[in-house]
Amino acid sequence: MNYGETSPSNASSCICPPGFGGATCAQPGCGGTIFDGVGCNVCTTSSACQVAYVAVNGNATLGLDGGLVGLNDTLVCNTAPTVWAAGELSCQVNNPTLEALYPLESTLNILRTLNSSLSPLHNTSGTLLSPSTSSSIYAQLMYAGVEQFFCTASPCTQTSSNSTTSSGDTTSSTWTCQNLSCSCIQNATFCGGVPVSNLTSTIDGLTGTLTVACDITNTCYFQQDVINSVFGSQGLSMEGCAFGECVSQAVIDTTNATSSAAAASGGTELSGGVIAGLAVVGIIIAFGLAVVAWGWYIQRAARMLPFNGGQSGGVSVRWSDISYIVQSPKNSPSSLIAKSTIRGGKTILDSVSGSIESGQLMAILGPSGAGKTTLVELIAGKTKSGQYTGSITFPTYASGHHPRVAFVPQSDILPSMLTVREALTFAACLRLPEALPASSKAALVSTVIYKLGLDGIAETRIGATDGTSRGISGGEARRVSIGLELVSCPDVLVCDEPTSGLDSVSAFRVVNVLKELAREGGVAISHPGSHGHRKGVAVICSVHQPSSRLYHTFDSVHLLSNGRALYSGPGGLAPARYFMRMREEGGAGADVLPYEEGYNVADYLLDIASESPGIPGMPLGNNAVGEVGLSVSSEERVHGGKDVEALSTQNLAPAMYMATFLTQLQVLCGREWKVLRRDKTLFFTHVCVACVLGVFCGGLYYQTGSTIAGFQARVGCLFFMGSLIAFSSLSALYNIVEIRPLFLRERSNWYYSPTAWLLSRLIFDVIPLRIIPTIAVTYWMAGLAHDAVHFFKFILVIVLYTLVMTLFNFLLGTLFRNGGIAILLSALSALYQMTYAGFFVHLASIPPVLRWLQWLCPLKYTLEAISVNEVGSGLMISDTLQGVPVNVSATLIMQLLFGFGLNNYYRDILVLFAFIAGLGVVVIAVVWLKVRERR
Repeated sequence: MNYGETSPSNASSCICPPGFGGATCAQPGCGGTIFDGVGCNVCTTSSACQVAYVAVNGNATLGLDGGLVGLNDTLVCNTAPTVWAAGELSCQVNNPTLEALYPLESTLNILRTLNSSLSPLHNTSGTLLSPSTSSSIYAQLMYAGVEQFFCTASPCTQTSSNSTTSSGDTTSSTWTCQNLSCSCIQNATFCGGVPVSNLTSTIDGLTGTLTVACDITNTCYFQQDVINSVFGSQGLSMEGCAFGECVSQAVIDTTNATSSAAAASGGTELSGGVIAGLAVVGIIIAFGLAVVAWGWYIQRAARMLPFNGGQSGGVSVRWSDISYIVQSPKNSPSSLIAKSTIRGGKTILDSVSGSIESGQLMAILGPSGAGKTTLVELIAGKTKSGQYTGSITFPTYASGHHPRVAFVPQSDILPSMLTVREALTFAACLRLPEALPASSKAALVSTVIYKLGLDGIAETRIGATDGTSRGISGGEARRVSIGLELVSCPDVLVCDEPTSGLDSVSAFRVVNVLKELAREGGVAISHPGSHGHRKGVAVICSVHQPSSRLYHTFDSVHLLSNGRALYSGPGGLAPARYFMRMREEGGAGADVLPYEEGYNVADYLLDIASESPGIPGMPLGNNAVGEVGLSVSSEERVHGGKDVEALSTQNLAPAMYMATFLTQLQVLCGREWKVLRRDKTLFFTHVCVACVLGVFCGGLYYQTGSTIAGFQARVGCLFFMGSLIAFSSLSALYNIVEIRPLFLRERSNWYYSPTAWLLSRLIFDVIPLRIIPTIAVTYWMAGLAHDAVHFFKFILVIVLYTLVMTLFNFLLGTLFRNGGIAILLSALSALYQMTYAGFFVHLASIPPVLRWLQWLCPLKYTLEAISVNEVGSGLMISDTLQGVPVNVSATLIMQLLFGFGLNNYYRDILVLFAFIAGLGVVVIAVVWLKVRERR
């Protein structure tokens, strides 16, 4: 027993480790009173070592080996925790939980062998130190003087540290050994002698790494994974330890000098976990710096490109045989996410042709449903969901080149928190070439403001166009919308009902601005001081019901009725004369209404389009006065029924964004910062709610105790904080739904990349609205782990979970067009996460058919990580169950109540990172592929 070996000289006797004796090494080998401890194996004085050695060996000569010959070979008793050759220690095991089960005295004796060849006990008759002469540990637990179990572990390493206290220099020692093996002595008190508390299977199952750490207070800790899970991260505490090692002074002097030199030349090694964590952080930082450096390089290269100036205008537009068929919707569940499926079709435009020269202002007239909006959207190259035939050409442009076509939608979608100048500057920074200096862009913005008559409101916030907040008027908002397109210096300007919703005065002012732009051209992009002739811009407007004064402002008119072009030519009285001549010629035109002198020509044309829709359209190739106007080649007539998106993209889409990605991100972040600074409601609401709920939660769980109930409350506090993040992230979804129309307009006009927009939204949503409110008072009020390491590990988990939930709500906000459905799904997902987090129900008790859902629950990994982090701070449970004191590690209770894994913290961190990466990729893909303007 006790790892004794058969004597080579006498097969009936055993060679036993120090402190053991008897025929089987089962009895304490106490041969006198000069040594302390059970087994009398801990020396107390140097003379005791010398007397004992003479008594056993028969002489006082140690016979030192090779390099130690001639040195001081006096035997001394080393009573420090550090071992030089082979030392004994004996400790009292005083644990309340063990004492409740085993009330008598428990002693743990440990023989630590570092180098058996340097010990005076080496080769001493009847004594065995280490059979393999390697470093090792022998341990035995004595209960009421009777051995209960014994253990061994090998090989071992010793780590010592010195410190200075008021009593002088002291030393602490830590032994770390591999290959632990323990054996329980059958029918001993611990091993079946008391059937109710039989520890045989537990003791025999102790394997792996053993650590024996002794500090300067004569307290040692017996540490192993199973023991740590029961008694805490420090293991089984042993108090009143006595250290004793008989060793020659020469060994101490020689080894001490070597150790000092090694300590002077070396340092503390970092653990594998710390190295891995630093490596991950380093890779992330390096990647971020590389991306920023790459973006800066691209930005700098773009700004250094030569810029020779530019000029807008001088482009005419022709469209021929334009037909457009929209498919009838068919209800299906997928229509909640995507457009409805199709069946049948309705003709919106039927072989419509027309043209406009540069410098002209055209009005597209027609009753409601005539196809005016559809026609201007097709000319502007907007993405449509129906089928399209025909051609739109720009004769003055060479093949393969794309003119700048600007489109002003019917509704004004503007950034409400920006001023007029800031909104125009934002558009200029993103839609003008990167090589153009900032001063030139600012001058161009000032020119646009002057041309549109917006000088008086240039520094006024735009406000909500729906009237929910005060700002500029409707007419001013319409001119701002036009200005956003003018800063890009377009060649063609297309407006969808620019006078809709305005009074006659405001409508006339807007049309006058458009008239001036058509005549004088837009604003030129050029170097400061350069001059040049400005070319006129073709301006096309759909107008619903203009007044007589407004009608006569237009140079040409295009009249639609039920998708057909009844007239396309000069404005003024020319349309009335055309239809009167048709009436006089009879035939199909006999039904044309007569024109009364002085009657509003626009109203007359609308009457014809509404009451005489069957009259023939204008013959292709002729205008109102019979001159050759539109010449269409056979290649332009038919495009084989191509989808309008493909055709319009082929004709009109720019090759690239004007601004680089880094510039886009900078400008977007600048706008987000201004919005956050001016609209503090959401930010302060988040902070106030977090503080109020934090104080409330902190009051509920104030200074949670170390009892079992207190630990359950502690995990409940952590669960509450995770759930708060899940529900507060709903505001991220609402923000996406609210800003979606503005994003669609700006993306359709090629302001910025969807990735840059998502990144700016993520930065200014997560940091001010998620992370800052999270760092509230709950953590400190609840009395959670107060050291910096565990606090920042907690913050890391919370930040990662916040990113996960924010990206998840971004996904719902972009995936579903209906905000109500997205909010409902987000709330239901939060309830699902609360169910599978492991707090309300033990995950192992869930039926297997449903248990797998836990692996898709981010809150489960979050709660597990912050719970493991909390118990990893050395939290101990001190409680009393039915009069029995309990003093065990919180790890044991955590595993019993919640089933969390002790070593799962870093695994959970990696899983949360995987959630972030996966959701990020999916959100970017959805925004790129789905969240786009389709009219």
